[in-house]
Amino acid sequence: MTELPMFPLGSVLFPHMPLALRVFEERYIVMLSRILGEEPSEFGVVLIERGQEVGGGEQRFGFATVAEVVQLEAGEGYIGLVAQGGRRVEVLEWQGDDPYPRAVIRELDELEWTDDLLPLLAQAEHEVRRTLALASEFADLPWSATVEISEDPVEAAWQLAAISPLGPLDQVSLLRATSMKQLLLLLFKLTVDASETLGDTWPTDDDDDDDDDSR
Repeated sequence: MTELPMFPLGSVLFPHMPLALRVFEERYIVMLSRILGEEPSEFGVVLIERGQEVGGGEQRFGFATVAEVVQLEAGEGYIGLVAQGGRRVEVLEWQGDDPYPRAVIRELDELEWTDDLLPLLAQAEHEVRRTLALASEFADLPWSATVEISEDPVEAAWQLAAISPLGPLDQVSLLRATSMKQLLLLLFKLTVDASETLGDTWPTDDDDDDDDDSR
């Protein structure tokens, strides 16, 4: 068990995916000042279950992804960073928010790949790309239906989970997968379900947030 600095967000970070942040809250600037002296410089990204990103006091889900800082930029009144999603963790106990959120975590096992899963990966990729193409008729999306993904099958599976136009609760269920087969089957099912409801509850362009998360 390890204690890890945590960064609650309104979105899910998956393994093998980038995360861009603009950090301006004092507690997270303090967090960055401490972790940047370590190698690697890591923090956990956890989805907010209830509450707001800014100000603290939010409730959080119990699963997270470790993010490693790979790029930094100082702006006027904020710090810009790019991090890369890596290992998945389960939160065992929250340690409070002073001076910044921290949690005791347990690392989850990596999902093992076997080549007999190739048909499931291809099926999931086809459905994700098909649904992205359909969803693009209703809203501007951060990912196009033709976006390139990794040739590595494990990385590709997580990248497909990240780009599929799913809600955060569905994304958390994918993050909790205990096997690669479960991840691919659930990704396919959730994406099919999402495609069948396109246009019913899809947000308008006015509801879209900026590409970068800001704290």
